[in-house]
Amino acid sequence: MAIAIILIFILGYAGIAFEHSIRINKAATALVTGVLCWTVYILSANNKEIVTGQLAHHFGDLSQILFFLMGSMAIVELIDAHDGFEIITSRIKTTNKRKILWIISILTFFLSSVLNNLTTAIVMISLVRKLMTGKNDRLMMAGMIVIAANAGGVWSPIGDVTTTMLWIGDQISPLKIIVKLIVPALVCLLVPLLILRYSFKGEIEKPDQPFEDAGETPSTKKERVIVFVTGILLLLLVPVFTVITDLPPFMGIMIGLGLMWMITEMIHSDKDEEDRKKFTVAYALKKIDTPTILFFLGILLAVSALESTQQLQHISGWMDNNLKDQNIIAGTMGLLSSVVDNVPLVAAMQGMYSLDAFPTDHYFWEFLAYTTGTGGSILIIGSAAGVAVMGIEKINFIWYLKKIGWLALVGYIAGGIVYILQHRLLGI
Repeated sequence: MAIAIILIFILGYAGIAFEHSIRINKAATALVTGVLCWTVYILSANNKEIVTGQLAHHFGDLSQILFFLMGSMAIVELIDAHDGFEIITSRIKTTNKRKILWIISILTFFLSSVLNNLTTAIVMISLVRKLMTGKNDRLMMAGMIVIAANAGGVWSPIGDVTTTMLWIGDQISPLKIIVKLIVPALVCLLVPLLILRYSFKGEIEKPDQPFEDAGETPSTKKERVIVFVTGILLLLLVPVFTVITDLPPFMGIMIGLGLMWMITEMIHSDKDEEDRKKFTVAYALKKIDTPTILFFLGILLAVSALESTQQLQHISGWMDNNLKDQNIIAGTMGLLSSVVDNVPLVAAMQGMYSLDAFPTDHYFWEFLAYTTGTGGSILIIGSAAGVAVMGIEKINFIWYLKKIGWLALVGYIAGGIVYILQHRLLGI
């Protein structure tokens, strides 16, 4: 039974890793993998009630992650439908490549801590495509957006799916993760930026059509401001809500979505049904990335099956006996995340190590959040943000490896060293 589940998991993982080669969406592979793992488990079990009870327990935990993602995606889609991000992007006037590189990278870094790295990467790539026409310049900018988005996501409890998973799993707390990871994450971005400042210079080639005239804005300025400010504020208040009420994070995002629903209904109440339809939460829910949510469901089901059958505990024991050092374990997971999606890696770590071994805000969990979040930048396929950017800009795997991958690796190592020194020297 155990061998069959492990084999299914490995084959499913291979299918996810080679999604573009086999031309099967990773969400489909993940769902089949997750359900098959539990099917083999329950068919070979003597007591099926125990298995169904374990499944119900795990599903209660992972559904919190899925509803959190759905709510945050809907709020971001609602802001985008109102063209709210234009409030930020329209203020970039410079044509200097170096200045734009720094502006876009720093903006991506901080924006991804609020909106999540995947959404931010997509928004910033859309902006860059409207700011410049030079293909090589756009590709370099896209590579730095991947690094900045992943670095920005790790120091916020809502900036990266894996960080959110650790928060919901009670491995980290919002304030501590911000304080302890913001400097290492910033170093992870600044080192590649400082290296590029000597080679990335000159003036950009602007598109024939200026950004501000590139199409008619579908909402009024007042509506854009209201929805943008409200949406960002509600996302920022989710950790505050959780701390005050002790309710899980998905409850905070759900009340935020409900409030956004009320506000958008009120500001568009005087429009006819056809005009107001694309500004509603119902419309935003149709546009959210449902395949990504289903991918997380499938992969988390598979990992929970490995945990329930004690396989993760066996792996944990092997790592403790052979790798031993927490820095090596976390660092290895970070490098693996450049090849394998960081969601199942973190889910596996959560299953391997209990809160008794590593309590909330332990050094290991925080370092794991950093390594698995930023390690995904080393290869273009190593993160959701990278895969999205790869699809939009048609970035070649080998080109990214040669031009951006080594920069991401240098930044990854530099930020990791800063985190270790910060802990040992300053006790942070």
